[in-house]
Amino acid sequence: MPNPKYDVIIVGAGPAGIFAALELSERLDLRVAIFDKGNAIDKRRCPAREGKECAHCQPCSIMTGWGGAGAFSDGKLTLSPASGGHLGDLLGEEQAQALIDEVDRMYVSYGADRPVYGEHTDEFELLEKRSALAGLRLVSVPIRHIGTERSSEIMTRMHDDLVRRGVQVSTRTPVARVLINGGSVTGVEVEDGQTIEAARVIIAPGREGADWLKSVAAELGLSLTCNPVDIGVRVELPATVVEPVTELLYEFKFLYYSKSFDDLVRTFCVCPYGEVALEYAGGVTTVNGHSYADRKTYYTNFALLVSKNFTEPFDDPVTYGQSIARLANLLGGGVIVQRLGDLESGRRSTPERLRRSIVTPTLRSATPGDLGLVLPHRHVVNILEMMHALDEVMPGVCSRHTLLYGVEAKFYSNRLKLTEKLETEVEGLYACGDGAGITRGLVQASASGLLAARAILGE
Repeated sequence: MPNPKYDVIIVGAGPAGIFAALELSERLDLRVAIFDKGNAIDKRRCPAREGKECAHCQPCSIMTGWGGAGAFSDGKLTLSPASGGHLGDLLGEEQAQALIDEVDRMYVSYGADRPVYGEHTDEFELLEKRSALAGLRLVSVPIRHIGTERSSEIMTRMHDDLVRRGVQVSTRTPVARVLINGGSVTGVEVEDGQTIEAARVIIAPGREGADWLKSVAAELGLSLTCNPVDIGVRVELPATVVEPVTELLYEFKFLYYSKSFDDLVRTFCVCPYGEVALEYAGGVTTVNGHSYADRKTYYTNFALLVSKNFTEPFDDPVTYGQSIARLANLLGGGVIVQRLGDLESGRRSTPERLRRSIVTPTLRSATPGDLGLVLPHRHVVNILEMMHALDEVMPGVCSRHTLLYGVEAKFYSNRLKLTEKLETEVEGLYACGDGAGITRGLVQASASGLLAARAILGE
């Protein structure tokens, strides 16, 4: 039986891969296929999201499958090249913004109809001044919030649309290798050994596929550079404490350079009235957050992340981050939760101390413990410094009852050498999305998929 042949193969069914397919499938004469190692979206079931223990499913249904990690994210669309990736550096601010605006319109056409937050007002200017006095830089970007439950609905509509257009979608089909001949791509080999031919291949593996991408790069001789690795905690506190800011911006983005080490610490993924959730990637359990469109909790959570670059001779920041997360898993059997007051006092949180807190953990499976035994001292100092800076802008953040979950880690460390059209050093092989190290979120990942697809169509 001859090998299947397509014009374009897309590896990865996250936002980058989906948007590449949406663009390519406008040409009805093109044969396009998508392969993903995870499940179809209607079969993605996570015990941890249902209040049970993480079952360490392989592959993880939170991180892989149709829609990628974005399908079960809380659907924040960051509508500016100033945040969420490197497309502004690659294309220039004006071109990147035009692409982002187009992505936003596409999300709206599939059902993302929530309002946009973060417009500049007199209130914003006052907040910006208070932030500067506290040593914080406030980054304001417009944000459209979809909601966790609606994100998966949108991804489902996109799937159904692509199938109607004739795109071949194959889930539970891991790609083992990318095949080349004479410096040009010729197709892929899936895990069962079958060869599938294509003149063009787009690899869009997402964050969970960082290790896979590294192995592909090594086999094909592709150049990689290391992005910073972000390691920190997820903060949970009463929503009323930060409500004046979240009502204005929805997601606040603060940057802080610590006095002790001059390290960058930043807020990330603010989830107003949301809940803390588990994330399983790279063989370790980490923590994340969600906000829903149609139901609220009494609490808001957000990440505090310390960004670290590494120089020679160390070149594996992903493994560094995974080792810290693995230590938390070892001590806590998963994710650890600790009161801020206990961390500052140098003692572990116990179930009894946690019961005295005014904040009830929304992640019930988290184990009371001591993050001081897990995070490097440098990270703890950086995080505590920023917590006190945030308290000057949002009084109450540094309550001893505030909860810290750990660890949260973002592995964006492998960045491929790419042209401005996202083509690799192999002719006909393109890379896009978070796994390629050029984006850090839904919108820029989606935009990178459009960019790669248009480069192929332009040929």
